[in-house]
Amino acid sequence: MKVFTAEQIRNWDQFTISQEPVSSVQLMERASMEAAHWISENAKNTRKMALFCGNGNNGGDGLAIARMLYMKGFDVDVFVNDPKGKFSEDALLNLKRLRDISGITVRKFSEMPQYGFDDKTIIIDALLGTGLSRPLEGIYKMLVEELNEKKNTRISIDVPSGLSADMMFDNSTTVLKADYTLSFQCWKRSFLHPETGKYTGKVVVLDIGLTEKYKTITETPYFVIDDLLIESVFKPRSDFSHKGNYGKVGIIGGSYGKIGAAVLATRSALKAGAGLTFTIAPQCGYEILQTTCPEAMFIEGGENYVNDFSEVEGMTLGIGPGLGTHEETEAGLIKLLKDNRMPLVLDADALNIISKKQKNIRLIPEKTIITPHPKEFERLFGSTENSYQRLELAKEKAKELRVYIVLKDHHTQIITPQGNVFYNITGNAGLAKGGSGDILTGILTSLLAQGYSEEETCILGVWLHGKAADYASEKHSKESMLPTDVIDELGAVFIELNNKKFL
Repeated sequence: MKVFTAEQIRNWDQFTISQEPVSSVQLMERASMEAAHWISENAKNTRKMALFCGNGNNGGDGLAIARMLYMKGFDVDVFVNDPKGKFSEDALLNLKRLRDISGITVRKFSEMPQYGFDDKTIIIDALLGTGLSRPLEGIYKMLVEELNEKKNTRISIDVPSGLSADMMFDNSTTVLKADYTLSFQCWKRSFLHPETGKYTGKVVVLDIGLTEKYKTITETPYFVIDDLLIESVFKPRSDFSHKGNYGKVGIIGGSYGKIGAAVLATRSALKAGAGLTFTIAPQCGYEILQTTCPEAMFIEGGENYVNDFSEVEGMTLGIGPGLGTHEETEAGLIKLLKDNRMPLVLDADALNIISKKQKNIRLIPEKTIITPHPKEFERLFGSTENSYQRLELAKEKAKELRVYIVLKDHHTQIITPQGNVFYNITGNAGLAKGGSGDILTGILTSLLAQGYSEEETCILGVWLHGKAADYASEKHSKESMLPTDVIDELGAVFIELNNKKFL
């Protein structure tokens, strides 16, 4: 799914109006119907709605939603700054339509403190939408602060008020803290970064029928990984295939006390479908790896840490899980990077070793996949003030080094050398545990060995990792799920993919 800027979305509206043809108020009616339908279907425990509407088109959406919810049997109250104030043309039309309904009261914002909120009243935010270009101030700022103090469920229409669709303001900005955001037609970039996405709650994208032609012809470097993209990337196995068709994986990792990381990466590589899997690890991990991962073959790379990287010919390598940063390990890795011609996935201690000297970064071969978390990224490339700046720096470095960067976060970003960014929306906070990154390394290395391109590997691998984590959280909870539970759910995800592919 393409992610467009606020300006591109406004152009999409206008393009739809010119192509169908449909009027702007009819398009507003269409969007409002979708939102009102979702609210009515999901508001099972209340009949009372309080809608806060601005003077622009987002407020017009809210006014139309109020009318539709009333017609569906809800008790509806509407708040505006001034019922006699200046509204956009479409918002004013919807305000006039409300005045013809005796059962809906239109109040001023200033009356909100005296309003009788009960515990189940749902607050609907239709104050500002995507047009905001500066932080909230004045009466809107005060209103949003008061609404944030309420314990009621809050639903934002299109964008939480106070939030830009495309960027972040400073950290002190007032933003409505929504429990749900009903976004029209596509995701917004601000939903996908931790500093701003924390305000959206659960994002629900509503299809309001904007023309597909605009989406096809309009360029953007930003994408959300959705089911359609995954179905286009995933390659089912041929019945007439054999293990040689699915590559040879080498997981290089483990050190005394950190053999578990190599186990997790090896197991996930196996479960992700590699034809042959080898683990290059120190001798101290031999019995553990042969017992826990009997399907994989063991290659001794040292006694208590890896210092021999030689027996890796013909493999796709995943390097880093539990590797340690011992001097001899460092020397072996640097030599491998200088001599290597094999596909690489670099993670964890492999990245920490490289970051010790800036000149090492130039040793990373082109087309390598690197998977830093924010702190590892900072060690490699320098600090940034926020995730937006970090992403811009990642785009520069991916282009400069010709590498693929999997920048791990709540919504992990995949940055390609061509400057494209793919946001992943599977996964959950249950992955905030040691070992989760080791699993991802195994999955990525496995897919790369199976013949997926680097871009396809990143897209499918990160999505698989998150989807399996979602299944694991349903069974065990985010608190109790373990990285091994995520590995165990990979099979269920592949079953789902294969079923979709053949329907």
